[in-house]
Amino acid sequence: MWRQPRLRLWAVAGVAALGFLIALEIAARRYGLPGPITNQAREVIFAPKSGFLLYAGMALMMVVLTWRQRFIAAAVAIGIDVAFLAVRWAVDAKMTGGHPFGNGALWVLLGYAVIAVTRRTGRERVLLLKGVGLGLLLVAGRKTGDTWLLITSKTRPAVLDQYVATADHALGNPSWLVGRIVTATGPIGFNFLDIVYGQLAVAAVIVALYQLRNVAVERRFPGRHLVRTFLVIGLLGPTIYMIFPVVGPIFAYGTGAEHWATVSLWSETPPSEQWAAANLWPETPPPINTPHHMPFDEITPRNCMPSLHTAWATAIFIHSRTGPRLLRFAGTFWLIATLCATLGFGYHYGADLIAGVVFTLTIEAALRSLDRGWDRSGIQLVAWSATVFGALLVSYRCLPLEMAKHPWVSGPLLMLATASVVYGYVRTDALWKPRTTPTRQPEPQPGLV
Repeated sequence: MWRQPRLRLWAVAGVAALGFLIALEIAARRYGLPGPITNQAREVIFAPKSGFLLYAGMALMMVVLTWRQRFIAAAVAIGIDVAFLAVRWAVDAKMTGGHPFGNGALWVLLGYAVIAVTRRTGRERVLLLKGVGLGLLLVAGRKTGDTWLLITSKTRPAVLDQYVATADHALGNPSWLVGRIVTATGPIGFNFLDIVYGQLAVAAVIVALYQLRNVAVERRFPGRHLVRTFLVIGLLGPTIYMIFPVVGPIFAYGTGAEHWATVSLWSETPPSEQWAAANLWPETPPPINTPHHMPFDEITPRNCMPSLHTAWATAIFIHSRTGPRLLRFAGTFWLIATLCATLGFGYHYGADLIAGVVFTLTIEAALRSLDRGWDRSGIQLVAWSATVFGALLVSYRCLPLEMAKHPWVSGPLLMLATASVVYGYVRTDALWKPRTTPTRQPEPQPGLV
């Protein structure tokens, strides 16, 4: 009987997700562009935008399969991709902006959805549908994010970069400092960080595969895993973009992606220097003046506050702590590299990164409290971290000039507020961990004489 409420919950979540995708599709069509459903449907035939992500989604789905079924699924996906590649070569089809692989992985995902409905029953059908849904959600999340970013650029003509840049003086303008360092490393340093930055979802899948390694044996998903946190961050984060639209220092105070045109392997973003307040990044920090709204183009996403790349990398770091040493090392590396990339590329201010960390810890604490039951420690942690996150946004918007004029006060306060959330999460996590009581060994008995 306990399964029925969970099944209803899954059904409601599925209907809500479908409705959300349809709403985004309609919104994108209003601006004359395809939405997430159309973009995903195109990748059944045309070259996908990210083949790595499609194979990562297929790998997530395969956690519910046996090893024999996994090998068969991988072989079928590769075979389909080889066939598509041969056809494209034969007809000389162009793959502008796409990868030459990934269609096979999508076909396998859709095929197992059909198998689940037609060839499985009961718990096996539910388990396989969950696996397929997990893989498709990861892929759909990327398409949804792209459409949502388009909506931010169309509906938020004015940005708040001057406010965040002014407040960032309290942190020492870290984007300008790291930007000069990355620029000095040339094409090697930039493209290395760009690969790490662009394949964040693949890193998340690696951690998730470790967490879900026993699903095929236990025939159930664990209550806590990274993919769920990843998706919730992607769902809630863009709503803040609409409240606090920011384009980033390289766009608001630089030449845009054109700054990296000579070293990037695949940058095709149009220049945006004509919209910038000044061409200062990364050499000269902006002066301390009264901030104002500033208009910007209808192409650049308003996707800075909070930094979701920082939020996702923080989630990867948290969930990798329960793995072996190599996984913990990888989680730490990905977090540090992502922080360097977000600042060094000029995509984010230091204030964005602080907000991203607090944002993730709030979501992670809420999800864990939802799983284990809302107790006093969980309620206090979620309430405090949400309060700190709201206070950060209010201070960036209402007190940036005061923060810039008194950096030795406001800077430590920002770091102290963030540290308090981190400490609260670590302390509460220690309370939530199950305590194992050592078993008492029997006392040795004297030998019989």
